[in-house]
Amino acid sequence: MSVSLRRQRLPMFQQKAKEALDNAQLRRNLGKATGTIRNKRAQVVAEVPDWEELREAGRAVKERVLRNLDTYLLQLEASVQRVGGHVHWARDAQEANAIIADIAHQHDAREIVKVKSLTTDEIHLNQALEQSGITAYETDLAELILQLSHDKSSHILVPAIHRNRAEIYDIFKQNLHDIDIELSDEPSTLTAAARQHLRQIFLRAPMAVSGVNLAVAETGTIYIAESEGNGRMCLTLPPVLVSVMGMEKLVPSWQDMEIFLQLLPRSSTGERMNPYNSLWTGVTEGNGPQEFHLVILDNGRSRVLADEVGRQSLYCIRCSACMNVCPVYERTGGHAYSSVYPGPIGAILTPQLLGITMAESLPYASTLCGACYDACPVKINIPEVLVHLRGEVVREHQQHKVWSRLNPENVAMNSLAYAFTDATRYEHLQHLGRIGQIPLLRKGKISQGPGPLGSWTAMRDLHGIPKQTFREWWRARAQEQEQ
Repeated sequence: MSVSLRRQRLPMFQQKAKEALDNAQLRRNLGKATGTIRNKRAQVVAEVPDWEELREAGRAVKERVLRNLDTYLLQLEASVQRVGGHVHWARDAQEANAIIADIAHQHDAREIVKVKSLTTDEIHLNQALEQSGITAYETDLAELILQLSHDKSSHILVPAIHRNRAEIYDIFKQNLHDIDIELSDEPSTLTAAARQHLRQIFLRAPMAVSGVNLAVAETGTIYIAESEGNGRMCLTLPPVLVSVMGMEKLVPSWQDMEIFLQLLPRSSTGERMNPYNSLWTGVTEGNGPQEFHLVILDNGRSRVLADEVGRQSLYCIRCSACMNVCPVYERTGGHAYSSVYPGPIGAILTPQLLGITMAESLPYASTLCGACYDACPVKINIPEVLVHLRGEVVREHQQHKVWSRLNPENVAMNSLAYAFTDATRYEHLQHLGRIGQIPLLRKGKISQGPGPLGSWTAMRDLHGIPKQTFREWWRARAQEQEQ
């Protein structure tokens, strides 16, 4: 299997969304799941009297981390090394995958177990390891379903949200041949089957790979939140553990963890606390992994950090709250975004990580309703970043595409800019417009515009240019006063 890690242009969201809208079962699955999560979240958030203050505190910590990222990263490196861990720096996906494969080969690990990790999905780790003769087993139930069915994730928190239990039953029936459980589509039976399938893999795998929810710079502690216990198995049984961390996933101190341990579970699963909160600091003789490696990944994040408006995308704690309230995501699902990061956060993060030309349609995958901003636990102003990125798309087109400079909208805007920069030109155009509107004006309004304006005026009236402008009124008033 050949895997290319070159940056590739993503399919247009508009076309992928149309395909998704034709799938009625997908819309039913999404509507039910996101509605359930929204309701649970609303209940547990309402229990916290200082929720808005918590959101602001989370935002402030994230802002402080990004402003001092170089300092905190070096502090984290020193802390991890002090407690017996090894730190590796990866500029891109290729370097990160090579580091992990090299560690596996050093320990003759032909099988590894994985904790659910968006960062490893971002770098296509599983495919890269397969090229090196290493099999990576997903142990999260949803990720296992996707791996068995050769499917892709459609949600940050619930990757198989687009599948119902009947579909999962079919997937297990076709792929799980090492179990002695009589399968049905009952959730308890399906989870028991997955447990039996994974148990022997847990026991024999010499190495595990995890992501990182948060890392504490002052102590070198790594934090993972999960709901099934599979992560705990990965983090304790294999003798070698490798954690892959996007370089922004930092908090300065343990005191800062208090904020996110309240924000994350309520915003993600609608729970007061994650069922499993795993934290480890280096290695401890006779307890858990005896060798720990931390891979700190850039992969485009430095470019995001340099953008004063877009850098707030790096505040994200991957809770998925924005996706569960997004009217666009609820109807199209995650596959329409063609990225490991779907939904509103994916619409702003993916174009910045890949480059705006690689995902130019994603900033338009939004109604700009603002529901995502209201739901975000760290107050990422997603609509602001979307508008900012749309401007980047337009500027990119204007610089490199002749046809873009000649399209009617661009010509109209440039003409207006030319007119607005000179008062005399502006007044001349007002006079011409007053004459030109005569055939279209009815009772002071234009209800049917010419050409492309016809679509706009079909839903709203356009007020005509008044007989006297403000400037004309002001001059006339000044003349009267002089007389």
